[in-house]
Amino acid sequence: MAKCDEDEKIKMAEFKNGKNHSTATSKTQNVTIHLFLATFAAVVGSAFQHGYNTGVVNAPVKILEKWIREVLKNQSIAAGEIGVASETFVNVILATIVSVFCFGGMIGGLCVGVVSEIFGRKGGILFNNIFVFVSALLMGFAKSQESIMMLIIGRLFIGVNAGINAGLIPMYLSEISPLNLRGMIGSSYQLIITVSILLSQILGLESILGNENHWPILLSLIVVPAFLQLVLMPACVESPKYLWSKGQEQSAIEALHWLRCTSDVQSELDLIKSESDAQKSAGKITLSQMLTNPMLRIPMIISIVIMLAQQLSGINAVIFYSTKIFKSANLSDDMAQIGTIAMGAMNVAMTLASSILVEAAGRKTLLLIGFVGMLIDTILLTIALPMAKSLESDVIKYMPVVLVIGFVVIFAVGPGSIPWFLVSELFMQNARPMATSIAVGINWSANFFVGLGFPILHSAMNSYVFVLFAFLQLLFTIFILKKVPETKNKTTEEISAIFRQMSYE
Repeated sequence: MAKCDEDEKIKMAEFKNGKNHSTATSKTQNVTIHLFLATFAAVVGSAFQHGYNTGVVNAPVKILEKWIREVLKNQSIAAGEIGVASETFVNVILATIVSVFCFGGMIGGLCVGVVSEIFGRKGGILFNNIFVFVSALLMGFAKSQESIMMLIIGRLFIGVNAGINAGLIPMYLSEISPLNLRGMIGSSYQLIITVSILLSQILGLESILGNENHWPILLSLIVVPAFLQLVLMPACVESPKYLWSKGQEQSAIEALHWLRCTSDVQSELDLIKSESDAQKSAGKITLSQMLTNPMLRIPMIISIVIMLAQQLSGINAVIFYSTKIFKSANLSDDMAQIGTIAMGAMNVAMTLASSILVEAAGRKTLLLIGFVGMLIDTILLTIALPMAKSLESDVIKYMPVVLVIGFVVIFAVGPGSIPWFLVSELFMQNARPMATSIAVGINWSANFFVGLGFPILHSAMNSYVFVLFAFLQLLFTIFILKKVPETKNKTTEEISAIFRQMSYE
């Protein structure tokens, strides 16, 4: 770090004296220690909240159910009533605790544009941690206060935080990354999501924190990454593109020097200037323009469909169904839980592989590989599930287990990570906040409705519910093949030119 800062001062002096002439292109940049720090600081306290709170209530669900019954019983006794809460009422409360996180995500997603413009990218990331600390207090003290409502509101607030993060962090990462690393750095958001889901599954084991005494601690651990982010993020810079768009050109130049650990940034400055000039000529983007202007409408439709594709791919259904599938293979409860953790570990490993492959193979290629692979896997799963129930063969019984793990692996290759940062790549600076708000809001809405609708569909169609997901995967595959452009190593202007051409066709 010290050597980097020393080189920075020397090259900055040369730059100011006109002695430095850039010949490097932005397509040959490496990950500097400052870029790594900014990426780590942004992602660790944000994607963690998204992933950890997605999976944290799954393991201790029976403990929470018992606690809800006890609270309702105590409240009825205090009110002078004697009765037992119905099974349906308890299930409704439990479903609310789980799903309100996604509802909060919907609210937060729609706020991304406002937060990113008022506070900036860096300021918005720091501001968003307010929701984490309020949520941790509510969830951490819900048990001692015997308040179900505190738990629900806490889950709502952390959902708002996760929704804002889902749009703001990929936007920030896209704007601080050089072209040749944009995909890899953008994928780090999904990587931390998978790591934090796995961590929530491990910590949620009954022998660790998923028990009657420690579940409030399990839920309130979210303050740890938030605190870490509050310590690290102030040492990092604001997005150079955001600073330039606000007329703070000198600050933008200094931020770019800091990120690249060099003053040899003229080629990137030229790109930022070019995008800024195009932005000024386009003026402020309104919602009406987003829906009527073909150059904005086409990427907006692509963004919405890709976000829907991620949530409607069947990934949540497969994860939801995984425990039953593991048990159908005669695995014990402990072994089924270990299988779920192993599946999470595979998800982490393949997301890490995807972050490396995305710059070599490209976004569109990995999306197509992912959806075609999931389509084949889903068809086989639809066939294997009834066979596993009707046949006694151990090989057949283990086929659904293999296919479920395979589905998660294939999802992690591209559909899991690419949608989060692809939206930022498709739009110029002036349209990016609004487009991100809409796309992320759609993603969380789809997540919310899948969570509510899948149990109903599953009870009506049983394992044949996967036929519906196979049909959707086929439609999304065709759409990606026909409509989604490759954005690897392309500047914002080059991507805009693609949509300009598409709008004339």
